Amino acid sequence: MEKKLVVLTGAGISAESGIATFRDANGLWEGYDVMEVASPQGWRKNPELVLDFYNQRRKNAADVKPNAGHTLLAELEKHFDVRIITQNVDDLHERAGSTNVIHLHGKLFESRSTLDEKLVYPITGWELKKGDKCERGSQLRPNIVWFGEPVPLMEKAIEETLQADIFLVVGTSLVVYPAAGLVDLVPEDVPVFVVDPNLPQMRKRPNLYLIEDKASTGMAQVKQILLEKYL
Repeated sequence: MEKKLVVLTGAGISAESGIATFRDANGLWEGYDVMEVASPQGWRKNPELVLDFYNQRRKNAADVKPNAGHTLLAELEKHFDVRIITQNVDDLHERAGSTNVIHLHGKLFESRSTLDEKLVYPITGWELKKGDKCERGSQLRPNIVWFGEPVPLMEKAIEETLQADIFLVVGTSLVVYPAAGLVDLVPEDVPVFVVDPNLPQMRKRPNLYLIEDKASTGMAQVKQILLEKYL
């Protein structure tokens, strides 16, 4: 039976493809205060700004390609039961070929109703405009989990984490909760691999592998270790 490899990915894996990480300068994201463009208050205050902000993110994401970090994760599906839990809203994991992806913070290429959050629609192209409405007549918003909003897929992510045979963290600083807390739920006897050029603070545990490297080259090392040790 295939071992279950559960992977938590963050902005670092997409940064190599050219997608800006919003933990850059002073909580600014592409020059915007994150609370202006990624919170329910920001949406109420200036929906046009928020729509434009995500339109630009979508335009950028449509122009970039998955990198070796994404591709190597997809290739591991040949050998393991891979479940990816990502904090990223882009679709680069799917475009690289990964088939089991949980998007904790929502999806950039989806919109949802402001009246009923179960009404979710794909966005074709990159634009979502004021006046684009759901079937019940309310304005569509990006299908993104903003600051201060619950994370609906967290329970699913916890369930996968508790069932992991191997746990891998790629390209995340482990400072954004609740996602960062998943590492603490990994059973003690399960090996944990962490790949990041700036390794996050980790409590000591058995079978902890710290790889101080960017996602693309770090993942090449991880793949080699996994194939040698766990097949």
